[in-house]
Amino acid sequence: MKALRYLAHGQAPEIVEIEKPVPGPGQVLLKITAAGVCHSDEAVMNMPEKEYLERRYPFPLTLGHEATGIVHEIGHGVNTSFKVGDSVAVYGPWGCGRCKHCSMGMENYCTNAAAEGIRPPGLGSQGAMAEYMVVDDARHLVALGDLDPVKHVSLTDAGLTPYHAIKKSLPKLGAGTFAVVIGVGGLGHVGIQILKALAGATVIALDLNEEKLELARQMGADHVLLSDADAAQKIRDLTGGLGANAVFDFVGANPTVALAQRVAALDSEVAIIGIGGGSMSLSFGNIAFNAAVRIPYWGSRGEFLEVIDLARAGKIAVEVQTYTLENAPQAYKDLSAGLIRGRAVIVP
Repeated sequence: MKALRYLAHGQAPEIVEIEKPVPGPGQVLLKITAAGVCHSDEAVMNMPEKEYLERRYPFPLTLGHEATGIVHEIGHGVNTSFKVGDSVAVYGPWGCGRCKHCSMGMENYCTNAAAEGIRPPGLGSQGAMAEYMVVDDARHLVALGDLDPVKHVSLTDAGLTPYHAIKKSLPKLGAGTFAVVIGVGGLGHVGIQILKALAGATVIALDLNEEKLELARQMGADHVLLSDADAAQKIRDLTGGLGANAVFDFVGANPTVALAQRVAALDSEVAIIGIGGGSMSLSFGNIAFNAAVRIPYWGSRGEFLEVIDLARAGKIAVEVQTYTLENAPQAYKDLSAGLIRGRAVIVP
């Protein structure tokens, strides 16, 4: 079968021919219908070689942690209601299934995964940018039914991750409040929709160019601003000088983290979701009193079901640009160049 693989440190991913995998006991084999492209993939490929090896990531590595597929083969001993031919999405942050967090469905915060070498598909385990993919356990499958797998594959991360971040902040976002979304990319444009569906807040969205701001308008943002030197003051003006009750930074670079810190209101929440490498120094007086800063990661299995329900109700959708598997390397070039509107999706 064909697969997009990261073959050696510092090299661009390549399409190669490999053997079709066989599901072992407890595993499920999917025929992939779609796989999402994410900046997290770039983070793995740009990781220093020493760190990559210390994390025990393999070479070669099939990329792709956003996955949908058709159940193709069920391994020995699998106890599941899924049948061959069912259309499913894959819950990506795999955990041990036994620790306290996993028992509550929060495998994204599994306390045993690192020690036991359990890693998400495409982010340590072999991923979805291939014709077939092995899923470690049937509990990581969610029924798609009649939802289009290409249009909805990115809900597995680009939908689930902002949903998890926003859901935690909903008590701060009743009527008369303000939410700031920094970065209207793959996650941010879905985050705007989630806020409009679930919160009473006025949504202010920021990005670096007019094309992204137009996307924010289409997603329902109440105000859009260029993320420039004047952005903090403009947010203060829009909020009557009080600042934002919640800030969701989907970039996570030093300039955006600093902006989030500057515009956070009293008793607010700041969620740093993007992996842009930025950092924040906190001390008495350099952020609003009683502001909380969180670093959320992905989301729970229960939250993923809620995301699928929102999509089924027509309240959220992902803007996608599709690429064939053979053209998948170009998708990463376009992602690096900032040419993707919404989310790039590989369709084998």
